[in-house]
Amino acid sequence: MSSKKSYYTSVLILAALFFIFGFISWSNAILIPYFKIAFQLTSFKAYLVAFAFYISYLVISLPSSVLLNKFGYKKSIVSGLWVMAIGALVFIPAAMLKSYGLFLTGLFTLGTGLSILQTASNPYITIIGPLESAAQRISIMGICNKGAGIIAPLILSFIILKPTDIKIIENLSVANQIARQNLLSQLLDRVILPYGVIAAALFLLGTLIYFSSLPEIEHEKDEYKGNQSILSHPYLILGAIAIFFMSEPR
Repeated sequence: MSSKKSYYTSVLILAALFFIFGFISWSNAILIPYFKIAFQLTSFKAYLVAFAFYISYLVISLPSSVLLNKFGYKKSIVSGLWVMAIGALVFIPAAMLKSYGLFLTGLFTLGTGLSILQTASNPYITIIGPLESAAQRISIMGICNKGAGIIAPLILSFIILKPTDIKIIENLSVANQIARQNLLSQLLDRVILPYGVIAAALFLLGTLIYFSSLPEIEHEKDEYKGNQSILSHPYLILGAIAIFFMSEPR
Protein backbone atom coordinates (compact mmCIF):
# COMPACT_ATOMS: atom_id res chain seq x y z
CA MET A 1 0.00 0.00 0.00
CA SER A 2 2.85 2.35 0.89
CA SER A 3 4.58 1.56 -2.41
CA LYS A 4 1.35 2.22 -4.32
CA LYS A 5 0.84 5.53 -2.51
CA SER A 6 4.41 6.56 -3.31
CA TYR A 7 3.84 5.69 -6.98
CA TYR A 8 0.70 7.82 -7.27
CA THR A 9 2.37 10.68 -5.40
CA SER A 10 5.29 10.57 -7.84
CA VAL A 11 2.92 10.60 -10.83
CA LEU A 12 1.05 13.61 -9.40
CA ILE A 13 4.33 15.50 -8.89
CA LEU A 14 5.37 14.76 -12.46
CA ALA A 15 1.93 15.81 -13.74
CA ALA A 16 2.50 19.18 -12.03
CA LEU A 17 5.89 19.44 -13.74
CA PHE A 18 4.41 18.75 -17.17
CA PHE A 19 1.77 21.39 -16.48
CA ILE A 20 4.64 23.81 -15.80
CA PHE A 21 6.28 22.81 -19.12
CA GLY A 22 3.16 23.82 -20.95
CA PHE A 23 2.46 26.97 -18.96
CA ILE A 24 5.95 28.45 -19.40
CA SER A 25 6.30 27.39 -23.04
CA TRP A 26 2.88 28.61 -24.17
CA SER A 27 3.21 31.91 -22.33
CA ASN A 28 5.36 32.98 -25.29
CA ALA A 29 2.15 33.21 -27.30
CA ILE A 30 1.18 36.32 -25.33
CA LEU A 31 4.70 37.63 -24.66
CA ILE A 32 5.47 38.11 -28.37
CA PRO A 33 2.65 40.63 -29.06
CA TYR A 34 3.10 42.07 -25.55
CA PHE A 35 6.75 42.99 -26.10
CA LYS A 36 6.03 44.13 -29.65
CA ILE A 37 3.56 46.70 -28.31
CA ALA A 38 5.35 47.63 -25.07
CA PHE A 39 8.72 48.21 -26.76
CA GLN A 40 7.31 49.29 -30.15
CA LEU A 41 9.28 46.55 -31.89
CA THR A 42 9.35 45.28 -35.44
CA SER A 43 7.95 41.79 -36.01
CA PHE A 44 11.50 40.42 -36.39
CA LYS A 45 12.64 41.79 -33.03
CA ALA A 46 9.43 40.63 -31.35
CA TYR A 47 10.03 37.07 -32.48
CA LEU A 48 13.39 37.12 -30.71
CA VAL A 49 11.24 36.16 -27.71
CA ALA A 50 10.70 32.70 -29.18
CA PHE A 51 14.29 32.52 -30.40
CA ALA A 52 15.83 33.43 -27.02
CA PHE A 53 13.64 30.84 -25.31
CA TYR A 54 14.04 27.89 -27.67
CA ILE A 55 17.71 28.39 -28.55
CA SER A 56 18.44 27.42 -24.95
CA TYR A 57 17.23 23.89 -25.78
CA LEU A 58 19.97 23.61 -28.39
CA VAL A 59 22.65 25.11 -26.14
CA ILE A 60 21.75 23.31 -22.92
CA SER A 61 20.58 19.89 -24.13
CA LEU A 62 23.97 18.18 -23.94
CA PRO A 63 25.01 19.83 -20.63
CA SER A 64 21.61 18.73 -19.26
CA SER A 65 22.43 15.11 -20.02
CA VAL A 66 25.77 15.51 -18.23
CA LEU A 67 23.93 16.94 -15.21
CA LEU A 68 21.50 14.02 -15.28
CA ASN A 69 24.30 11.46 -15.40
CA LYS A 70 26.13 13.11 -12.52
CA PHE A 71 23.32 14.02 -10.12
CA GLY A 72 20.39 11.78 -11.07
CA TYR A 73 16.76 12.50 -11.89
CA LYS A 74 15.50 14.08 -8.67
CA LYS A 75 18.32 16.60 -8.22
CA SER A 76 18.18 17.48 -11.93
CA ILE A 77 14.45 18.19 -11.64
CA VAL A 78 15.06 20.40 -8.60
CA SER A 79 17.93 22.20 -10.38
CA GLY A 80 15.74 22.84 -13.42
CA LEU A 81 12.98 24.37 -11.30
CA TRP A 82 15.40 26.63 -9.43
CA VAL A 83 17.06 27.82 -12.66
CA MET A 84 13.59 28.60 -14.03
CA ALA A 85 12.82 30.56 -10.86
CA ILE A 86 15.93 32.67 -11.48
CA GLY A 87 14.79 33.28 -15.07
CA ALA A 88 11.36 34.45 -13.88
CA LEU A 89 13.01 36.75 -11.31
CA VAL A 90 15.04 38.42 -14.08
CA PHE A 91 11.73 39.76 -15.45
CA ILE A 92 11.40 42.03 -12.41
CA PRO A 93 14.55 44.18 -12.96
CA ALA A 94 13.94 43.94 -16.71
CA ALA A 95 10.52 45.57 -16.23
CA MET A 96 11.89 48.19 -13.85
CA LEU A 97 14.74 49.11 -16.22
CA LYS A 98 12.54 48.75 -19.33
CA SER A 99 15.25 46.57 -20.87
CA TYR A 100 14.24 44.28 -23.73
CA GLY A 101 17.68 42.65 -23.68
CA LEU A 102 17.25 41.76 -20.01
CA PHE A 103 13.85 40.26 -20.78
CA LEU A 104 15.48 38.07 -23.43
CA THR A 105 18.10 37.02 -20.86
CA GLY A 106 15.31 36.01 -18.51
CA LEU A 107 13.61 34.03 -21.28
CA PHE A 108 16.88 32.24 -22.11
CA THR A 109 17.33 31.37 -18.42
CA LEU A 110 13.75 30.10 -18.24
CA GLY A 111 14.39 27.95 -21.31
CA THR A 112 17.62 26.67 -19.77
CA GLY A 113 15.84 25.52 -16.63
CA LEU A 114 13.03 24.01 -18.67
CA SER A 115 15.53 22.10 -20.81
CA ILE A 116 17.10 20.60 -17.68
CA LEU A 117 13.67 19.80 -16.28
CA GLN A 118 12.47 18.07 -19.44
CA THR A 119 15.71 16.12 -19.84
CA ALA A 120 15.09 14.58 -16.43
CA SER A 121 11.28 14.35 -16.35
CA ASN A 122 10.58 12.81 -19.76
CA PRO A 123 12.55 9.59 -19.19
CA TYR A 124 11.67 9.58 -15.49
CA ILE A 125 7.93 9.25 -16.13
CA THR A 126 8.53 6.16 -18.26
CA ILE A 127 10.56 4.32 -15.62
CA ILE A 128 8.78 5.44 -12.45
CA GLY A 129 6.23 2.64 -12.78
CA PRO A 130 5.44 -0.56 -14.69
CA LEU A 131 6.76 -0.62 -18.25
CA GLU A 132 3.42 -1.80 -19.67
CA SER A 133 1.67 1.37 -18.43
CA ALA A 134 4.40 3.79 -19.54
CA ALA A 135 2.39 4.89 -22.61
CA GLN A 136 -0.60 5.69 -20.39
CA ARG A 137 1.52 7.83 -18.09
CA ILE A 138 3.02 9.70 -21.04
CA SER A 139 -0.49 10.35 -22.40
CA ILE A 140 -1.61 11.77 -19.05
CA MET A 141 1.45 14.03 -18.97
CA GLY A 142 0.59 15.20 -22.48
CA ILE A 143 -2.90 16.18 -21.33
CA CYS A 144 -1.41 18.19 -18.45
CA ASN A 145 0.96 19.90 -20.87
CA LYS A 146 -1.71 20.83 -23.40
CA GLY A 147 -4.13 21.86 -20.67
CA ALA A 148 -1.59 24.39 -19.46
CA GLY A 149 -1.22 25.52 -23.07
CA ILE A 150 -4.88 26.55 -23.04
CA ILE A 151 -4.78 28.22 -19.63
CA ALA A 152 -1.48 30.15 -19.85
CA PRO A 153 -2.38 32.59 -22.68
CA LEU A 154 -5.80 33.23 -21.12
CA ILE A 155 -4.37 34.10 -17.70
CA LEU A 156 -1.47 36.20 -18.97
CA SER A 157 -3.57 38.05 -21.54
CA PHE A 158 -6.04 38.94 -18.78
CA ILE A 159 -3.24 40.23 -16.54
CA ILE A 160 -0.67 41.88 -18.79
CA LEU A 161 -2.19 42.61 -22.21
CA LYS A 162 -5.88 43.30 -22.77
CA PRO A 163 -7.51 44.16 -26.12
CA THR A 164 -8.49 47.55 -24.71
CA ASP A 165 -4.81 48.38 -24.10
CA ILE A 166 -4.01 47.86 -27.77
CA LYS A 167 -6.87 50.11 -28.86
CA ILE A 168 -5.88 52.88 -26.43
CA ILE A 169 -2.26 52.86 -27.62
CA GLU A 170 -3.30 52.84 -31.27
CA ASN A 171 -5.66 55.79 -30.71
CA LEU A 172 -3.02 57.95 -29.05
CA SER A 173 -1.74 60.50 -31.50
CA VAL A 174 1.93 60.52 -32.42
CA ALA A 175 2.13 64.04 -30.99
CA ASN A 176 1.08 62.79 -27.57
CA GLN A 177 4.34 60.94 -26.92
CA ILE A 178 4.39 61.56 -23.16
CA ALA A 179 1.04 59.85 -22.63
CA ARG A 180 2.08 57.01 -24.92
CA GLN A 181 5.37 56.40 -23.10
CA ASN A 182 3.64 56.50 -19.71
CA LEU A 183 1.13 53.91 -20.87
CA LEU A 184 3.85 51.67 -22.34
CA SER A 185 5.82 51.96 -19.09
CA GLN A 186 2.75 50.91 -17.09
CA LEU A 187 2.28 48.03 -19.49
CA LEU A 188 5.80 46.71 -18.78
CA ASP A 189 5.27 47.00 -15.03
CA ARG A 190 2.43 44.47 -15.26
CA VAL A 191 4.82 41.51 -15.56
CA ILE A 192 6.39 42.22 -12.15
CA LEU A 193 3.66 40.64 -10.04
CA PRO A 194 2.83 37.55 -12.17
CA TYR A 195 6.46 36.63 -12.81
CA GLY A 196 7.33 37.27 -9.18
CA VAL A 197 4.58 34.81 -8.24
CA ILE A 198 5.84 32.33 -10.87
CA ALA A 199 9.40 32.61 -9.51
CA ALA A 200 8.23 32.00 -5.94
CA ALA A 201 6.07 29.05 -7.01
CA LEU A 202 8.92 27.45 -8.98
CA PHE A 203 11.38 27.86 -6.12
CA LEU A 204 8.87 26.51 -3.59
CA LEU A 205 8.01 23.53 -5.80
CA GLY A 206 11.70 22.74 -6.28
CA THR A 207 12.26 22.90 -2.52
CA LEU A 208 9.25 20.67 -1.81
CA ILE A 209 10.44 18.10 -4.36
CA TYR A 210 13.95 18.19 -2.86
CA PHE A 211 12.52 17.15 0.51
CA SER A 212 9.77 14.93 -0.94
CA SER A 213 9.61 11.16 -1.13
CA LEU A 214 10.06 11.24 -4.90
CA PRO A 215 12.31 8.21 -5.42
CA GLU A 216 15.75 8.61 -6.95
CA ILE A 217 16.06 5.94 -9.60
CA GLU A 218 19.62 5.06 -10.42
CA HIS A 219 20.48 6.29 -13.88
CA GLU A 220 21.59 3.43 -16.08
CA LYS A 221 25.01 3.74 -17.61
CA ASP A 222 25.43 3.34 -21.31
CA GLU A 223 25.33 -0.27 -22.35
CA TYR A 224 27.04 0.39 -25.63
CA LYS A 225 30.75 0.64 -25.92
CA GLY A 226 33.00 1.50 -28.78
CA ASN A 227 32.36 4.01 -31.52
CA GLN A 228 28.67 3.46 -32.17
CA SER A 229 27.05 6.42 -33.87
CA ILE A 230 23.64 7.84 -33.04
CA LEU A 231 22.69 6.84 -36.58
CA SER A 232 22.95 3.19 -35.49
CA HIS A 233 19.68 3.64 -33.55
CA PRO A 234 16.97 3.94 -36.25
CA TYR A 235 14.06 4.27 -33.82
CA LEU A 236 15.65 7.36 -32.31
CA ILE A 237 16.07 8.97 -35.73
CA LEU A 238 12.53 8.07 -36.82
CA GLY A 239 11.16 9.38 -33.51
CA ALA A 240 12.94 12.72 -33.96
CA ILE A 241 11.53 13.04 -37.49
CA ALA A 242 8.03 12.20 -36.25
CA ILE A 243 8.23 14.83 -33.50
CA PHE A 244 9.42 17.40 -36.03
CA PHE A 245 6.34 16.89 -38.21
CA MET A 246 4.00 16.73 -35.22
CA SER A 247 5.23 19.99 -33.70
CA GLU A 248 2.67 22.76 -33.98
CA PRO A 249 3.60 26.44 -34.39
CA ARG A 250 3.43 28.42 -31.17
